[in-house]
Amino acid sequence: MASVSSSTSSLLSSAYTSSTTTTTASSSTTSSGTTSSSSSTSSTDSSDIDWDALIEAAVQAKLTRADTIDVKITDNETKIAAYESLQSLLTDISTAAQALRAPSGVVDAQDDAFLNRAAYLTANGDVDASASVSVSVDSGTEVGSYDLEIQQLAKAHKVAGSAMASSSENLGLSGVMTLGVEDGEGVAITIAEDMTLAEIAEAINATSDESGVSATILKVSAEAYRLVLSSVETGQTITASDGTGGVLASLGIVDEEGAFADELQAGQQAILVLDGVEITRSSNDVDDLIDGMTFRLYQTTPAGTSITVEVGADVSEVKEAVQALVDAYNAFREFAVSQQTLTSSGTASEESILFGDGTLRSATLAVYDALNQTIDDTAMSLLGLTFDENNYLELDETALDEALLSNLDEVQSLLSFQMDASSADLMLLSRGTSAPADFTLDVTTDADGALVSASVNGNASLFTVSGTRIIGAEGTAYEGFTFVFAGQKSQSIDVSFSTGIAELLYNATEDLVDGSAGTLQTLIDNLESTNDTLQSKSDTIRSSAETYRTNLTNRYAEYQAAISEAESTQDYLTALLDQWNSS
Repeated sequence: MASVSSSTSSLLSSAYTSSTTTTTASSSTTSSGTTSSSSSTSSTDSSDIDWDALIEAAVQAKLTRADTIDVKITDNETKIAAYESLQSLLTDISTAAQALRAPSGVVDAQDDAFLNRAAYLTANGDVDASASVSVSVDSGTEVGSYDLEIQQLAKAHKVAGSAMASSSENLGLSGVMTLGVEDGEGVAITIAEDMTLAEIAEAINATSDESGVSATILKVSAEAYRLVLSSVETGQTITASDGTGGVLASLGIVDEEGAFADELQAGQQAILVLDGVEITRSSNDVDDLIDGMTFRLYQTTPAGTSITVEVGADVSEVKEAVQALVDAYNAFREFAVSQQTLTSSGTASEESILFGDGTLRSATLAVYDALNQTIDDTAMSLLGLTFDENNYLELDETALDEALLSNLDEVQSLLSFQMDASSADLMLLSRGTSAPADFTLDVTTDADGALVSASVNGNASLFTVSGTRIIGAEGTAYEGFTFVFAGQKSQSIDVSFSTGIAELLYNATEDLVDGSAGTLQTLIDNLESTNDTLQSKSDTIRSSAETYRTNLTNRYAEYQAAISEAESTQDYLTALLDQWNSS
């Protein structure tokens, strides 16, 4: 029998015992008085052993720890997904609040719904205001009212040539012509004999960017085509001259004296009168008249009439922002409620992944508290907002419309962060997350009017000065605040702040949802890091288990060989014993 290592002896013994032959002996007395013996055997073949099952059971015992780790990874992934959902929902609240909190700084000004502007047109007399002009207004443009008259529209200069029988047959013209516009440089265009009318138009258009002149072909009738030259820009006049060959004259563009033979439309500038001041422009799109406003002129206003252009807040943008805030809060509220669901036995349901989670609880309280704030005796009811019995927000659009149209300043005070300074020379550029108490800022300038220092109660260390900027020092109540001083004389400026509901909501959510260092992102990153570590451990265990499977398979193969050899020896001995007994 082949030898087997001592480390496998117990398994081999077990497996061998299950497959060895059991022999029982009996004796009897023959008629002659001698005693004879006989034996009977029973055996279990080694093939009856489920070696694969034995191996699998041993490997699974090794994998139990990996399975436990994998369950923990899955639980963490579920929690990560829940935190990501919470992060997204709070981001929606933060984004909606951003539009209503009057964000500071030039970069964020485009987000401020209260800075959105619209132009409202009113006809004075028998004039169609909307058919005469449209006015677009940039965000933040100063509000105001203007009286507009449109006396003349800008037009492009257009001239036509004489009729040609075909646009696709060679004209047999050759020479050089020069096209341009007044106050511009003319461009020389060479015409060859084999060029058609269409090809001449193409040659002209190829130089339009330089010459300022474009060409089109009009099909006047079945056998009549005319070349039309137009100034690319309105308010300009075409200049044209023939060189060698007299091509322009042959086309009928100019007459014998070099003047245009058929002027279809004279070039002219737009003339408008704004608040009694006459203005001319070369284009009907006027964007340099008032900062932030673009006038697009369509038709003249009849004599004795005018259009009032009033620039005001676009309250529709504010309304949309309020509705966005309501929708964002209600979606968050629905998520928060779903995370507190209990089973009939009083335990957290499987869907309540963040049941009892401190971050969710604190976020819920912060958002709810912000919405319940009263600012200068005004609450969110001014906006038509109320909580229902389940603490979802309900919006009364009629009440909101009334507030926006009648009390827009009060609406802004309720929602936004605002600074009140006793001097118009001090402006807020950026701010921190908490407003300091009212203070008096003492600003000092030198003899040239340059800003030297800024202090509160004589403490100049509270700020640093950079050019015209006054920057709150780190670690002070003014950290995060930057002011711009536009004056040139030393002065004391009283400063006070008010923090509205939208500002409170933004501050309550922004630190939570910051994608780089926010509370939720930190929790997500930590869980992902933990999962990476756990996955590495699980992978190591599973790799080791597969190695163990391979080694065990080889070892059991040795067992089977040893058992097979033992059975063969046993069969031989049994046969030999039977032979002896029968002798």
